Amino acid sequence: MNSKSNSHPEPQTQSVPGQRPVTTLRMGRIAAAIWENKVNDRPFYNVTFSRSYVDSDQNFHNSDSFGRDDLLLVAKLADEAHSFIFDRLASQKIDEPN
Repeated sequence: MNSKSNSHPEPQTQSVPGQRPVTTLRMGRIAAAIWENKVNDRPFYNVTFSRSYVDSDQNFHNSDSFGRDDLLLVAKLADEAHSFIFDRLASQKIDEPN
Protein backbone atom coordinates (compact mmCIF):
# COMPACT_ATOMS: atom_id res chain seq x y z
CA MET A 1 0.00 0.00 0.00
CA ASN A 2 1.39 3.39 -0.96
CA SER A 3 1.50 5.72 2.04
CA LYS A 4 2.34 8.78 -0.03
CA SER A 5 -0.54 10.92 -1.18
CA ASN A 6 -0.16 12.98 -4.27
CA SER A 7 -2.18 16.18 -3.98
CA HIS A 8 -1.33 17.14 -7.56
CA PRO A 9 -2.41 14.72 -10.27
CA GLU A 10 0.01 14.10 -13.10
CA PRO A 11 -0.66 16.52 -15.96
CA GLN A 12 -1.80 15.14 -19.27
CA THR A 13 0.86 16.06 -21.78
CA GLN A 14 0.77 16.38 -25.52
CA SER A 15 3.32 13.88 -26.78
CA VAL A 16 4.89 14.54 -30.13
CA PRO A 17 6.61 11.57 -31.78
CA GLY A 18 10.20 12.42 -32.62
CA GLN A 19 10.09 15.48 -30.39
CA ARG A 20 13.46 17.19 -29.96
CA PRO A 21 14.71 19.16 -26.97
CA VAL A 22 14.32 22.95 -26.99
CA THR A 23 18.07 23.12 -26.38
CA THR A 24 20.91 20.96 -25.16
CA LEU A 25 23.52 22.37 -22.79
CA ARG A 26 26.92 20.66 -22.64
CA MET A 27 29.99 20.60 -20.43
CA GLY A 28 32.53 18.08 -21.61
CA ARG A 29 30.86 14.70 -21.91
CA ILE A 30 27.84 15.68 -19.80
CA ALA A 31 24.70 17.05 -21.47
CA ALA A 32 21.41 18.50 -20.22
CA ALA A 33 18.53 18.32 -22.69
CA ILE A 34 15.66 20.73 -21.97
CA TRP A 35 12.25 19.52 -23.12
CA GLU A 36 9.11 21.60 -23.53
CA ASN A 37 5.67 20.06 -23.03
CA LYS A 38 2.24 21.63 -22.82
CA VAL A 39 -0.66 21.22 -20.44
CA ASN A 40 -3.79 23.21 -21.22
CA ASP A 41 -1.72 25.15 -23.80
CA ARG A 42 0.74 26.24 -21.09
CA PRO A 43 4.36 25.18 -21.46
CA PHE A 44 6.31 23.38 -18.78
CA TYR A 45 9.84 22.07 -18.93
CA ASN A 46 11.75 18.96 -17.93
CA VAL A 47 15.46 18.29 -18.10
CA THR A 48 17.24 15.03 -18.80
CA PHE A 49 20.94 14.52 -18.13
CA SER A 50 23.24 12.15 -19.97
CA ARG A 51 26.90 11.23 -20.14
CA SER A 52 28.49 10.21 -23.42
CA TYR A 53 31.24 7.62 -23.66
CA VAL A 54 33.06 5.57 -26.29
CA ASP A 55 33.19 1.79 -26.00
CA SER A 56 36.14 -0.42 -26.92
CA ASP A 57 34.90 -0.63 -30.54
CA GLN A 58 34.96 3.19 -30.78
CA ASN A 59 31.13 3.42 -30.80
CA PHE A 60 29.50 6.33 -28.99
CA HIS A 61 26.86 5.68 -26.35
CA ASN A 62 24.93 7.67 -23.75
CA SER A 63 24.33 6.77 -20.14
CA ASP A 64 22.20 8.27 -17.38
CA SER A 65 24.68 7.06 -14.76
CA PHE A 66 27.27 9.48 -13.39
CA GLY A 67 30.51 8.98 -11.51
CA ARG A 68 31.96 11.09 -8.74
CA ASP A 69 33.87 13.31 -11.15
CA ASP A 70 30.73 13.96 -13.23
CA LEU A 71 28.56 15.25 -10.40
CA LEU A 72 29.86 18.82 -10.26
CA LEU A 73 29.24 19.17 -14.02
CA VAL A 74 25.72 17.77 -13.57
CA ALA A 75 25.09 20.36 -10.83
CA LYS A 76 26.44 23.21 -12.98
CA LEU A 77 24.31 22.12 -15.93
CA ALA A 78 21.27 21.88 -13.64
CA ASP A 79 21.90 25.49 -12.61
CA GLU A 80 22.24 26.59 -16.25
CA ALA A 81 19.08 24.67 -17.21
CA HIS A 82 17.19 26.31 -14.34
CA SER A 83 18.26 29.78 -15.55
CA PHE A 84 17.40 28.93 -19.17
CA ILE A 85 13.88 27.80 -18.21
CA PHE A 86 13.21 30.89 -16.07
CA ASP A 87 14.46 33.17 -18.87
CA ARG A 88 12.32 31.36 -21.43
CA LEU A 89 9.20 31.59 -19.26
CA ALA A 90 9.89 35.29 -18.65
CA SER A 91 10.26 35.93 -22.38
CA GLN A 92 6.92 34.18 -22.92
CA LYS A 93 5.46 36.18 -20.01
CA ILE A 94 4.19 33.04 -18.36
CA ASP A 95 4.43 32.67 -14.61
CA GLU A 96 5.26 29.31 -13.15
CA PRO A 97 2.15 27.70 -11.59
CA ASN A 98 1.94 27.79 -7.79
